[in-house]
Amino acid sequence: MSSVILVTGGTGLVGKAIQYVIENEPEGSRFGRRPDEKWIFASSSDADLRDPQQTRKLYEKYQPTHVIHLAALVGGLFRNMKYKLTFLRENILINDNVLHAAYELRTQKLISCLSTCVFPDKVEYPLTELNIHNGPPHESNFGYAHAKRMVDVHNHAYKEQFGCNFTSSIPTNVFGPHDNYDLEDAHVIPALVHKCYLAKKNNTPFVVAGSGKPLRQFIYSRDLAKLFIWQLREYDDVEPVILSVGEDEEVSIKEVADAIVKAVGFKGSYTFDTSRADGQFRKPASNKKLLSLIGDFKFTPFEEALGESVKWFLENYDNARIGKVPFA
Repeated sequence: MSSVILVTGGTGLVGKAIQYVIENEPEGSRFGRRPDEKWIFASSSDADLRDPQQTRKLYEKYQPTHVIHLAALVGGLFRNMKYKLTFLRENILINDNVLHAAYELRTQKLISCLSTCVFPDKVEYPLTELNIHNGPPHESNFGYAHAKRMVDVHNHAYKEQFGCNFTSSIPTNVFGPHDNYDLEDAHVIPALVHKCYLAKKNNTPFVVAGSGKPLRQFIYSRDLAKLFIWQLREYDDVEPVILSVGEDEEVSIKEVADAIVKAVGFKGSYTFDTSRADGQFRKPASNKKLLSLIGDFKFTPFEEALGESVKWFLENYDNARIGKVPFA
């Protein structure tokens, strides 16, 4: 029987990575397209998922048997702090509409993408799937974090009341081609890539905020895409799964910046502004559950993945999401 897989947020960082993997892995392989599959990568121009009617029309148009739900209102730290209600309300609307349409139109399976910000602010490390609800999330993005947490609550309620096969995944820090490079709003890797590119172009110093010492787990978007495809085909439990490299693969911000300088080919002045705050030193997440379920999986080495990401950015600068650029 043929499958129709609808990917919401299909033109973003992770959606584009899933499309890349589906189109480039050998057909019929573990992560490649299967002969009986049709993949639909929907964007906000196809439907405003905050609107229940538009969401339902999207489902009626494509009749998906499976959904990978990536669409969300996202933003950097400043926007999350300033617009807490907007992030709470709009993401709750999106998620409620996507999940309810999946239930009403009898979608066989739905996976939603959460975020590590769902975890409590005061928590024991490493993070595991068992401590999502053990205390309030960090104050800075509690609107977004609570909306994402509620997806896990929704999934359990739909399963218990209606038997729906709804689940979720929790990726760590994602990076790769088609990222958001807007300096006002980007995450650390795309922001540093863009800053380094501009420093090289304008022959100005490349200054990284903070000491460079904090450690983070970064996952390449094309590796994450394979994990979503695995989860779609092989994982049928309601409980979420953390999708991440291991705790032993944490990378310091200095190692990230060094790799970016090398990939961009920057030869100018490169320093760390230690007057700027570092944020949390480390917040490791355990991928033991993932590895126990998936078996043999090889993550792309960080420097190789970063090199591919920078190459994409340099080749696609004019079409990338770069925002308003000062002195470009």
